[in-house]
Amino acid sequence: MQQLLFTVILSEMALILVLLFKTPLRKLVIMGLDRVKRGRGPIMVKTVGATVFVVLLSSVYSMTKIRKRWIDEGAVNPTDQVLMAKHLLEATLMGSSLFLALMIDRLHHYIRELRIRRKSMEAVQKQARGSENGKVEEAKALEEETAKLREKLKHLESELETRTKEVNAAEANAVALSKQSEGFLLEYDRLLEENQNLRNQLQSLDRRLSHSGSKKNT
Repeated sequence: MQQLLFTVILSEMALILVLLFKTPLRKLVIMGLDRVKRGRGPIMVKTVGATVFVVLLSSVYSMTKIRKRWIDEGAVNPTDQVLMAKHLLEATLMGSSLFLALMIDRLHHYIRELRIRRKSMEAVQKQARGSENGKVEEAKALEEETAKLREKLKHLESELETRTKEVNAAEANAVALSKQSEGFLLEYDRLLEENQNLRNQLQSLDRRLSHSGSKKNT
């Protein structure tokens, strides 16, 4: 019994040392503990722990009986001393084994929690980096689009300026043509008036010639 307890305690101490330092063995130990905590493993561990705790209580009860016997008899029996030492050693070993088992369980739990937190932090950092990269790319795209729009605006302004010049030139040509057409109309009216005057003169000449011819005939 004592040799078994010593073996268990040494094994638990070795497991604790392996869990405390980051080595390749720690991954194997953690994988083994993960498998132990799956399925029926927790029930078996709890059963073994409860059995060891009951035996521990039995040893403590035996030590209290022996101590009570010493008080009642007033003398110390060598056999009782041996039994007392045996029960004390076994109780100490069993209590130490239970305490170390609890330490192993807590260390395993905290290591798993630490791994989960690290993975979540890495995921958050990657997401933050991705969002920052996305924002930078979006800002670059917006800058490029703004530059393109500015170039288009400059092109439209230059085109508008040329169109405005063409319109102004067309308006000036229209004004010149309207003035030229007014001059043509005035010239046309003058020619019509001169033509009418010439016709009137011709008619008056014809009348005079016809009147003079009639006088000669008479």
